[in-house]
Amino acid sequence: MGGCRQKCCPALLCVTISAVLLCACSSTLPSAEVTPQSAAAAELAPDGRLRAAINFGNPVLATRDPATGEPRGVSVDLARELGRRLGVPVTLVTFDAAGKVVDAAKSNLWDVAFVAIDPVRAAEMEQTAPYVIIEGVYLVAQGSPISDNAAVDRDGVRIVVATGSAYDLYLTRELKHARLVRVPASPVVVDTMRSQKLEVSAGVRQQLEFDARRVGDVRVLPGRFMVIEQAMALPKNRPAGARYLRDFVEEAKASGFVARSLEGNGVQGATVAPPAAH
Repeated sequence: MGGCRQKCCPALLCVTISAVLLCACSSTLPSAEVTPQSAAAAELAPDGRLRAAINFGNPVLATRDPATGEPRGVSVDLARELGRRLGVPVTLVTFDAAGKVVDAAKSNLWDVAFVAIDPVRAAEMEQTAPYVIIEGVYLVAQGSPISDNAAVDRDGVRIVVATGSAYDLYLTRELKHARLVRVPASPVVVDTMRSQKLEVSAGVRQQLEFDARRVGDVRVLPGRFMVIEQAMALPKNRPAGARYLRDFVEEAKASGFVARSLEGNGVQGATVAPPAAH
């Protein structure tokens, strides 16, 4: 037995040493560090790319470059900057109306979006504080007896709105007498009002002022009927992504990124939103 013990010990010792060394090596292997940025990237770009919903129905947010046809605007700039910071490529998923962006959230067609804050939308998505504030206004025919916003909500008045837009949702809650007539997208609101001889169009100031110049026989009523707060959004149940997106928006406002983007894209009449209340 003693001879066997002497012969076996070196082999056992070798196995033991190998096991100890293997354990020691494995314990010193570097592990992938989970940072707030990497956790956010996993939720904001789960398939390795950031799909950003771009709404052409609101000219404050996005338009097509007249020379190239490519998307441009503050929402495009923010989407690309977010992708750059996360270190992922950006795919722009385009829509012609905000309501279609909201509907697409149910089909997992985008990872981030740019939509106005509204309690109805909060049921479908998480939203940041606003980054831009714009105005909702009314437009009427030149010869209309309606002269101010207070005269709009009357029996017999029909207001054309884009389906699912922020002002559609707001007016649905607020109107007591006037009736809404819904059309697919903002750019056809005024043309529908004129062709069907309806009384009022509602929309974003920039769109309706553009239409007033385009058709010439209409006028925008003074003042505004609502303030529209534009925010970034993402699907529900992505907490790391939501935290990162909220911080991203605040930094983009504070650094002047949003203001420079609005100016660079020739947007007038929109205001950079104030810092979020904490």
